[in-house]
Amino acid sequence: MGILSGKKALVTGSSRGIGRGTAEELARAGADVVVNYRSHPEDAEEVCEVCRGFGVQAFAVAADMGIREQAEGLVDQSVEKLGGLDIVVSNAVYSDRELFLDADLDGFHKTVEVSMWGAFYLVRHAARYMRSAAVKGNIVAISSPHAHMAIPGAMAYNMAKAATDQMARTAAVELAGFGIRVNIVHPGWTDTPGERKFFSEETLKEKGSELPLGRLGHANEIGKGVVFLVSPENPYITGSTLTIDGGIQLPWREMYRTTEDPDEA
Repeated sequence: MGILSGKKALVTGSSRGIGRGTAEELARAGADVVVNYRSHPEDAEEVCEVCRGFGVQAFAVAADMGIREQAEGLVDQSVEKLGGLDIVVSNAVYSDRELFLDADLDGFHKTVEVSMWGAFYLVRHAARYMRSAAVKGNIVAISSPHAHMAIPGAMAYNMAKAATDQMARTAAVELAGFGIRVNIVHPGWTDTPGERKFFSEETLKEKGSELPLGRLGHANEIGKGVVFLVSPENPYITGSTLTIDGGIQLPWREMYRTTEDPDEA
């Protein structure tokens, strides 16, 4: 029996990447899962098969999280298919990389609509269900160090993740009285298909090796962090941010300088 046996979970954007790793780890821990996708149905069904291999139920459900009606409908469908909803993980994102002065505003708006508004639609509708059903549920927002790091070329994503963090913390305060916990995860640079939109395999390997732990993170490592946060063994954690980044936010360039350049002395 897994630690989440009998729990019902929804993970958005879980046909690939961090969402997939999270869905698989929740299933490994015993939760039935809804695998949400927008444009990769075959991948979503593959994730479902992996999850079913752990002896749980798994369903693939399509929804565009940037569209309110679809985001809310996803919650309703998940409740119907699973027979309830205990765990909701907001993971779906969209991102372009352009300097804001020249950014295509269609992509800019889409990034905010999916990554910020989509998270809000999901959290709000799921929390309303949990409140009405008296479910002492768990909500986890997969955010990013972009929430507080001004990474150039990613202004829309930076904005969306900063808003997501504040949304989740505020929700944690407002929902505590209903027994609903809300937490945040900040993954670092993680090896996912989405990273290949911006970087070559060579760059990912080279730059990953330069990080403090010498590699990029794995999606399932992020999923294990989510399992920790939603575990019934951790009922006193809410409004917290769990960082799983291999040390990328540490001052590691200085930390690893063990000798002093005599010319600078």
